[in-house]
Amino acid sequence: MDRMWTRLRTWRRQRATSPADQSAQMNDEDAQAVISVLLVCMGNICRSPMAEGILRQRLAARPALRVVHVDSAGTHGYHVGAAPDRRAQAAAGRRGVDISGLRARQVAAGDFESFDYILAMDRDNLELLLEQADDAHHAKIRLFAEFSRQNPGAEVPDPYYGGTTGFERVLDLVEEVSEGLLEELDQALSGGREVRDR
Repeated sequence: MDRMWTRLRTWRRQRATSPADQSAQMNDEDAQAVISVLLVCMGNICRSPMAEGILRQRLAARPALRVVHVDSAGTHGYHVGAAPDRRAQAAAGRRGVDISGLRARQVAAGDFESFDYILAMDRDNLELLLEQADDAHHAKIRLFAEFSRQNPGAEVPDPYYGGTTGFERVLDLVEEVSEGLLEELDQALSGGREVRDR
């Protein structure tokens, strides 16, 4: 987390310069993330790509948060290179989110260093991530639903073996949790408070 706070402090100092300079900096910010978020499920074809799509949609609607980079991955390599499950694509599409261009990948060792938030969809994947990561990175590995206002600490259930309703329920939860996560990201960027440690 120390690296993220160093980036945030630098970014805030740059934002405090004259208005003329800020315009140029805002253009540069698109190319350099200040905060990075990795969303993780098992195979990276259902829950985490849906969450990535929803979070990207929400971020696009909030210009102040466009310096947040979002990605997704799986703890297992079952589907590396595959597009999201067709049911996930359909469910996301019904909410105006196109995830057809995403491709599954497995969590890599470098992700633990690169990302500021590594958010697991359930406790099984949370434990796998904690086992893989050095102790120094454990504070950034959390349950995605920790940011839920209604059910903090809940799990996002795997809809893979169910029907359409399961995917819709996952999206309902993802949308609700995303609002809490965006609130924390907004506070971090505005200097309101620092990220909670585990």
